[in-house]
Amino acid sequence: MLRTLDISRSALVATREQMNVIAGNLANAQATRDEAGNVAPFQRRYVEFIAQESESGGAPEIAFEVHKDKTGQPRLVYEPGHPDADENGFVRYPDINPIHEMTDMLVASRAHEANVAAVQATQQMVEQTLRLLQ
Repeated sequence: MLRTLDISRSALVATREQMNVIAGNLANAQATRDEAGNVAPFQRRYVEFIAQESESGGAPEIAFEVHKDKTGQPRLVYEPGHPDADENGFVRYPDINPIHEMTDMLVASRAHEANVAAVQATQQMVEQTLRLLQ
């Protein structure tokens, strides 16, 4: 039963990170500057899940890596009055689709809920086993 908890724990950590990354994408959907203040649109990030053996030799764990999406091209919007507009009046905005991000957030939220349910079911089984052994 502890293996089940280990798998669910690592999945909860991974899905929480996925929701944080998605929230960051949504928060920066209109960002035209990078962290240093240079004119450069925010690059969308995504989480890649990786199944790996645990260091203790127990159940496999779900690890993750956060990557920048290098496939998306900035959206060019004609806004000649914007301080970050180029010489032609175009502003480069991140290629972030809020509908896509919200769909990903919903999927991540459901996966998180499923893992919480798995932890609760395992906890109930442990409690019932301990009651039977009394």
